[in-house]
Amino acid sequence: MSPVVVGVDDSEASLRAVEWAAGEAERRRRPLRIVHAFIWPLLGAPLGPAPGAPPEGGLRHDAERILATALARARAVAPDVKVTTSLPESEPVTALLHDSRQAELVVVGSRGLGEVGGLLLGAVGARLGAEVACPVVVVRGLVRPGGPVVVGVADPDESQRLLPFAFAHAARTTNTLTLVHAAPDQSVDTDSAVLPGHVLDRWKERCPSVTVVQKTLTGHPGKALMRASSQASLLVVGSHHRHELSALIHGSVSQAVVHHASCPVAIIGLQE
Repeated sequence: MSPVVVGVDDSEASLRAVEWAAGEAERRRRPLRIVHAFIWPLLGAPLGPAPGAPPEGGLRHDAERILATALARARAVAPDVKVTTSLPESEPVTALLHDSRQAELVVVGSRGLGEVGGLLLGAVGARLGAEVACPVVVVRGLVRPGGPVVVGVADPDESQRLLPFAFAHAARTTNTLTLVHAAPDQSVDTDSAVLPGHVLDRWKERCPSVTVVQKTLTGHPGKALMRASSQASLLVVGSHHRHELSALIHGSVSQAVVHHASCPVAIIGLQE
């Protein structure tokens, strides 16, 4: 059974990601896999305690402690979820890319040692976002269990690929889905439908408990989505295709969404 995979380091932000991932694994009825990339052997660093230091010292013991702490946080949130831990001798992005091939979802925090939590904020994130084999959730901002799931709709055709993830998540959580489209023209009809009815009908039939709200906001897309995220439980956005994500990450849209969103952000690949 494909697990929910979460990357962890020694930051509180990554432990918040572990808690979110544990809850999501419980909702999906999936196992949870906690990964801490242990890069020090690749760098030739001594792994044991320094001469004269306590026997519980050293880099390997620190790594094992990080995993043990994450495991305890996961079990506190979802005691019935099967949880495994992994300490691959690898850099973080390589480890997560490897595990994403068999994963249901990859989860990271928004900050952390070695940018494990900031994987989607720089050049390393461009590689992860372009090559990851499943959706990625960046846990940042406040976790609002009762808030709507907000979907950023740029292109109606491409955005249909976001709907399976978004509807399923809404059905498991808040039963409220808000579709948001940003229009630069101040004269646009903000009450107009974001997606045509026939696009939504089949998803409404599959998830009848989900209430759908459509909003057109004026202004820059990144700022519009940032405003929309202020009361959301999850913001869902798409990445275009494999080598275009780098521009998205370093552009103003991502500055607003990934750097400044007020809730966790799910990034769904739109590539063929």
